[in-house]
Parts: sequence; C-alpha cells; structure tokens
Amino acid sequence: MNGIPGSGRSLGLDTLVRLQRGRPSAAAADGDLRHPVPEGMTTPLGCDAVAVPARLGPLVLPRLPRVGCVYADGTRWWWIVPSDSDYALSWPAPAHYSPGAPLPGAARLIHRSAGTVPYTPPIPLYLALCRVTGTTPEWSRPLSA
Repeated sequence: MNGIPGSGRSLGLDTLVRLQRGRPSAAAADGDLRHPVPEGMTTPLGCDAVAVPARLGPLVLPRLPRVGCVYADGTRWWWIVPSDSDYALSWPAPAHYSPGAPLPGAARLIHRSAGTVPYTPPIPLYLALCRVTGTTPEWSRPLSA
C-alpha cells in the first residue's frame, strides 16, 4: 500500500476513508446544507446523517431513548449522528447514510436535541430502523460458509 511520500509510513483503510470523506462533495455544491446544527451546538465527533422516508419517521421517533436533531424535507427525515456511524454497519433499506450530513436546502429542523450536541445515538437508531423495516440486525444474521 502506498503511504505518505517520503515518510516511510503506510496509510490504513480507515485513514483513506476519512480523507475521502473530508473532500467536499458535489452535493454540497448543489445548495445542500452541511452540518446544519442549531446555533450554540457543537459537533466534537463530526457530523453525518441517516435519512429515512418520511412515512417511517413517526414510527422510529418513539422507539428512541434519546433523540438528537432531526430534520425533514417533505420526503425524508434526517437524523444527525456522529461521523463514521456506518463503520462496519450496513444501515437497513430504505435508510440512506450520508457522510458529512449534506441535507437538502428544503430540510427544516423538526426536533432539537436537549443537550449541546446534535447527535442521536446511532446504535439505538439502527435498531429502531431495523425494527420498523422488519430487518434483522446485521450482527444477528447467520453466517454462511
């Protein structure tokens, strides 16, 4: 694996993924909002988003022990989660994981976190999405040889 030229160090896959995610996306240039957190909140763990069809949002919300900032754009609900909340995890369809949290310009805040960080804990969100979509959590699926 190639590393940093002249340093003698290799870059791991995690580092390469983080570098790629740090690049501006085409979506950000198309008028999407990046890191749309309310004033006064901080994002010490970075910011990604998980989007689900709007019809599932009201089914997921009451299943969560704690809810961070949630946005809606008319067709989807967007939960703000810490960066890399998709690491080694496949979010169930029809959820869409969005690194960097680029939200459509039409997205409006519908729930504000009670604290100073905008995050919904990703594991409870993942489990709630699995429940409402009838998906078995990835770690519960039988392995095949």
